[in-house]
Amino acid sequence: MPSFTGVQAVLAALGERLRGRDPERGDVPGWVMITVMTAALVLAILIPFREAIVSAVQNALDSVTSGG
Repeated sequence: MPSFTGVQAVLAALGERLRGRDPERGDVPGWVMITVMTAALVLAILIPFREAIVSAVQNALDSVTSGG
């Protein structure tokens, strides 16, 4: 059977983690913002230049597969 101080320590650690004071928790909102901004940048480039990108990739694949 666990001791009272052991249970108290586990509850204290859980409380700290839930309050967000864990130094190893990381900066989740920062990473979310970076991910969303990267996706937006990819879409901003892809939408207006979609035909040019597809054409360039197709030409590159054709030149590799045709050997010339």
